[in-house]
Amino acid sequence: KVEDVVGCYVEDAVTFWAQSVSRYNDLVKISSALAEACPRANAVLGKPDFSKIYGGCFSEDRCWYRCTIQQVINSEKAGTLFHESFACRVLYIDYGNSEVLNRSDIVEIPPSLEFPSAAKKYRLWGLHIPNSQNLNTFDQGKKFLSSLIYEKVIKIHCKAKHEDGSIIAQAKYEKTDIGEEVAKAGFAEKWSSPGITKDVEERRAVMQNPPQKTKVPQWLNRPHHTPRGQFDQVTFATRKQNHSGNRTFALKEKMQASASEPDTSFAQTRPEWKLNEETEVLRRENANLLNRQKELELENQQLKLELQVFLVLQRRFEGTLSTYIGTRMRNLAAQVKVLKEIRHTNKNHCFLEQLSEMITVVTEGCLPVPSSLERMETTWREHELAQERIQLCRDVDEREKLIARRDEVQQNLYSAVQELIVEVDQLPLSERSKTLQELSPSLEMMADQGSEVDDSEKAFQQFFEWKSVRVNKLIHVRNDTDKALQILAGWFGGNLKCFDMTSEASSDLEEMIGNADEILKKVELAICEELNDDSNEQDEAAKKIITSACNELLHKVQQEQNMITVIQHRYLVGVELKKHCEEWLNRKPNINILLSVKKTVKSLKAQLRCKLVEKNNFEESDDYSAFEMTRIKEEIAHLRDKVLQEISKEQEEYEKLAVLAQKWFPELPLLYPEAGILNYMNSGGLLTCSLERELLDAEPVEELSTKRLLVCSGIRGQKILLKGYFVDVSSEAKVIERVAKYHRAWNQQKEKSGLLQLLFVLFCKSDPLVYLMVPYYPGASLRALQAAAPLSLEEALKVMKGVAQGLQTLHGADIVHGSLHGSNVFAVNREQGIVGDFDFTKSEEQRAAADCTVAGTLSLASPELKMGESASPASDMYAYGCLLLWLCVQNQELVVKEDGMPKLDVLVMDDRVKSLLLKLLCCSRLSAEQVLRDDCFLGVDVIPVSLWPGEEHGSEKTGEEERHLTEEDGANPTQ
Repeated sequence: KVEDVVGCYVEDAVTFWAQSVSRYNDLVKISSALAEACPRANAVLGKPDFSKIYGGCFSEDRCWYRCTIQQVINSEKAGTLFHESFACRVLYIDYGNSEVLNRSDIVEIPPSLEFPSAAKKYRLWGLHIPNSQNLNTFDQGKKFLSSLIYEKVIKIHCKAKHEDGSIIAQAKYEKTDIGEEVAKAGFAEKWSSPGITKDVEERRAVMQNPPQKTKVPQWLNRPHHTPRGQFDQVTFATRKQNHSGNRTFALKEKMQASASEPDTSFAQTRPEWKLNEETEVLRRENANLLNRQKELELENQQLKLELQVFLVLQRRFEGTLSTYIGTRMRNLAAQVKVLKEIRHTNKNHCFLEQLSEMITVVTEGCLPVPSSLERMETTWREHELAQERIQLCRDVDEREKLIARRDEVQQNLYSAVQELIVEVDQLPLSERSKTLQELSPSLEMMADQGSEVDDSEKAFQQFFEWKSVRVNKLIHVRNDTDKALQILAGWFGGNLKCFDMTSEASSDLEEMIGNADEILKKVELAICEELNDDSNEQDEAAKKIITSACNELLHKVQQEQNMITVIQHRYLVGVELKKHCEEWLNRKPNINILLSVKKTVKSLKAQLRCKLVEKNNFEESDDYSAFEMTRIKEEIAHLRDKVLQEISKEQEEYEKLAVLAQKWFPELPLLYPEAGILNYMNSGGLLTCSLERELLDAEPVEELSTKRLLVCSGIRGQKILLKGYFVDVSSEAKVIERVAKYHRAWNQQKEKSGLLQLLFVLFCKSDPLVYLMVPYYPGASLRALQAAAPLSLEEALKVMKGVAQGLQTLHGADIVHGSLHGSNVFAVNREQGIVGDFDFTKSEEQRAAADCTVAGTLSLASPELKMGESASPASDMYAYGCLLLWLCVQNQELVVKEDGMPKLDVLVMDDRVKSLLLKLLCCSRLSAEQVLRDDCFLGVDVIPVSLWPGEEHGSEKTGEEERHLTEEDGANPTQ
């Protein structure tokens, strides 16, 4: 039997394990099934079954692999900490290596996984290891055989089967006989018999070194580590167990010998039992006395500490007493000073007055709702309903009735609008809105916006009642303070006579001085009460009243602001509607101008075709003249320019009719189906039926046409590319829908969108092709620039900020790019970042299925895409992060981990850039909007892309690059 296998483990110079190439799918399924089943499986209980297959948690990568138990090792005898358990030596049957595992790392596996191993044990035919071989040569022989077969596809010629189950075979790698190479190197000897004797087997088991750490063969392309063997010193453990057993046996004999001697100590001491009892009583009494002594010593120390504290306080009190009067007077003077400042500023009273004034302004100056507003709203809804009915109607007679009804509703709407305009013109909306805007910031600071809104009138009434009580109390407290201060001032004036040596007036000192403490105490209490009443926070009831009033006031302000906004919006709509009614009330739009332009275009195209035919005939004629050919080419160029000018006029007329159809006359596409108004509207204004590829001086771009037909031409002095998409009846509408959605996203911000602009969509009459016209800027893709002249860090940040803006525009329009790579991102003038378009014939999932790489091995596909999840804005941001890393890594080697994620810690780059990359190349990534606000882009301006020259019908254009036109469709980005 002959089969192809891959070497995965080497035991010695003639024995190895290998996996059949045909078992690749089995290995993948086993790995997935074990990863799901083993964490929830039961551990091995009781005595293990040596013939059964278990799941083992490999110690190096902590992944699960199938194994069999070869030997049970008692954990206590082995010297581990797992008492009353065991460790096992296991063999990983799908790889061939072994290691010692704890009991907790071995679990039962489902019966469905208990099938024969994926790896087999092989012995080289006709070879054996000599008995005289030393350990060093034995190890070198293992390494030599490993270099010949490890992770290599070798061809096995099976010769026989050994008694232990291994296969004796001849192994070849390409044209090399592996057995012959081992024999030539001197690591094995040729044997006349293919078997291996018992003593050789025993010698190999003793000489076997720790198994080498193995890896997953490259051909498997698996993300898991292959189990690596760990050396289990079985022989050493056995010797240690024997040695321990001998020691235990000797100790046991000694204990038995000592136990045989008679014990006579109790007989000798038995008469002294009474003396021992008295000694024990005295010992306990002595211990109690010692404890009591320690307690008294602690109490003594505590009293000393208290005495020291008392002395310190006494000295401090004596010092305070000597300065008591001066300190008290200074504190009183400071309080009076603070009180004067408070009365001067009067903060709380000003706040209450301010809130009262706000309530008055809001409640008394509230604007009334115009009476005509409701009538306009009702009539407007009737008008919209009438328009919808016209749009859905397919019966011609019924449509005419609906149009007549719509015109009648329009008359009523016009009347309501006129009335509203007159009424609103009399309201001071701007002044009132300005007043409310000035009140809002203060109210938002005072109000609790999370609380519910109650009855405003009740809240305001409670506030004014509380304010009245508050003001009366404040007046009473201030009167008490003034009265106390006046008494104190009189006391000071009266005491002057007692200390005036020139005064002869006699006074009663006891009466004058005796009530000083009482006077000072009253003054201090009065001042403190006023200070507390003014500066302290209000109680909960007062807070609730003030907060409720502020909440109600803020609610009324916001309500009135919303009403003013609605009135102003309806006013502007009414002005526009009035203008429309005055223009179209008694007449209908027609498409005569459009048809006239189309007729002119058709005539010019016919002339252009004739000239092209004339040019082709003249080139093949015998009377060829370069001068005449130049004249013909100039006429062709002149006719082509005239055709393009008329097509621009045609697009302008389409745009006017599309606006009328969207807003006022939905019947236009139905009344004039031959004009193609509906197709123009569905394409977002890109579709043109008058422009044909054959009329352009287009040349194929062969180096870019790997996926579809691409031709280059020039319009108005600018290069453009036509991208051909093969479509059928079912896919054509889907392509147009995706193109229109992309174009509307671009049209929101135009040159500031960060997206590639689409110019035109045109059909091919002869083939089932849809052409998309885009600007052509050769050499501006990131891949082309990095290959020719790499961007500097400053240039890269400018470009990538523009790219982030483009992704934000797409994601805001609910569009996932799914095809972001180095050839689909452009740096116009090395500073304007643009996100290129994508293959509009494919869905998001189909676009994301094409995995591209940069820097050699860095995949742009996010981990979730590799796991089969759908494309999302997050997967776009992962690709964005990889591109940013690629631009900033410069000439450094980019190391990619086994899971495809790059290693950032080994790279030298700007700290801000590395911080941003860590937040992009992870599971929870930043959005495009968050990236634009990152510190990495502070001070970096997004440079708008110039609009496409000559664009007049509202679809401004932006630069593109060559490779995008193929690789956004999944082409090889390295081509």
